[in-house]
Amino acid sequence: MTVPQQRASDLTELRDIIRQFSSERDWLRFHTPKNLAMALSVETAELLEHYQWLPTGADHELDDAAREGVRHEMADVLVYLIQLADHTGVDLRAAVLEKMELNRRKYPVDLARGNALKYTALGARATDRDAAQGDGDDRSSGRTDDSTDDSNNHSRQNR
Repeated sequence: MTVPQQRASDLTELRDIIRQFSSERDWLRFHTPKNLAMALSVETAELLEHYQWLPTGADHELDDAAREGVRHEMADVLVYLIQLADHTGVDLRAAVLEKMELNRRKYPVDLARGNALKYTALGARATDRDAAQGDGDDRSSGRTDDSTDDSNNHSRQNR
């Protein structure tokens, strides 16, 4: 994978705005990595609250007030994530590019497309597929009984 040329990102602009906001209020002294990670976890839980007990959390299941709440909680999550990265010296853009490359290796398209198996199970699927090709049994589709449940298909990227 070719890494795109480094440039100022929207995250850098947001980091600077957040730094100024916190500095003006003399809050930086409270922003330890532990405190920021805990606050990030709390805000993530508050985001989840908006989806609790909904069948899927699809947009049509939310009213305007819930959509606004989701938007604000997402902003809180991003603010704390940017602050945590800032205080720990993590370049989020570089970290995402690195993680996506790792995910590409763990989840090759020919094995991962259309299912929610974790990468450790995909390796077993490849072994089964390779063995099956010798006896004419074609299991290379990557489908399992639970792979038709789309609710799990979007979580694989962050494992």
